[in-house]
Amino acid sequence: MIRHIVMFRWKDSFTPAIREQWTAGLDAMRDNIPGMLRLVHGPDIMHTGRSWDHVIIADFTTRADIAVYNTHPLHEAIKPFSLPNVQDLAYVDFELDDPALDPSAKDIS
Repeated sequence: MIRHIVMFRWKDSFTPAIREQWTAGLDAMRDNIPGMLRLVHGPDIMHTGRSWDHVIIADFTTRADIAVYNTHPLHEAIKPFSLPNVQDLAYVDFELDDPALDPSAKDIS
């Protein structure tokens, strides 16, 4: 399983109305993109000097599934809300080998 984490810092231009449309688009991706096992996201609650404003965590079956996600129409639909309003963006993709963290793992006990 591949875990994809994206962190955003927003410009002042990221208004509450834009945020609402963007988060609705994120929610619409759940269970609607092939190979995406799970998607969670949320705003920062600590607001420290080193905090990011919002994070997305998505789990995929394979690396190829991330490529599908990156060009999927539901993902493309939210980019006009986020990309023009991003001050900083960081992401990482890594493999998870712990079955306890894999939402697609079957309980074999």
